[in-house]
Amino acid sequence: MKLIQEGAFISEIIFQVDLVSHAHERLKKSVDTFDHIGIWSAIQSILISTSNISKILSPISKYAERGEELRKLLNIDPKCIEECRKFRNKFEHYDEFISDFFENNNISFYTDFVMNPSLHSFSAESVHRGYNSHNNTLVIRGKILDLNSVIDAVKEIKLKCRRLLL
Repeated sequence: MKLIQEGAFISEIIFQVDLVSHAHERLKKSVDTFDHIGIWSAIQSILISTSNISKILSPISKYAERGEELRKLLNIDPKCIEECRKFRNKFEHYDEFISDFFENNNISFYTDFVMNPSLHSFSAESVHRGYNSHNNTLVIRGKILDLNSVIDAVKEIKLKCRRLLL
């Protein structure tokens, strides 16, 4: 890979990390002001930007060599953020997620956009999307994503990118 191409990818990673950081700040403010739309907008932004970083570092097979070179160059294990892509996919393909749920379950209880679902008596599988503000975790049908770990991981990636540029 040419140096200019490496620089372009590293700059894009830094930009995406900055978007994650900005969205995290918006998330905290939205929680403080009970801004429901702001909370979910920030969460979706965190997922999308982190997934964009993940796609650069672990691309589809056609670009696998490029991803491997970048991971070696930055000494990064992308597994720390790969889970975000699965969660992002649930948001991105939500129509399919809903259809599959009702097609495969004989259930009449559906909950979405639940605040602090771990504090309620909901069945984990019936909560489609939930956010726990007390520990900054996203819950999608019983699966949990620790957003604090995601934020920490992308900050570490940014530091490695910055060191490389110096």
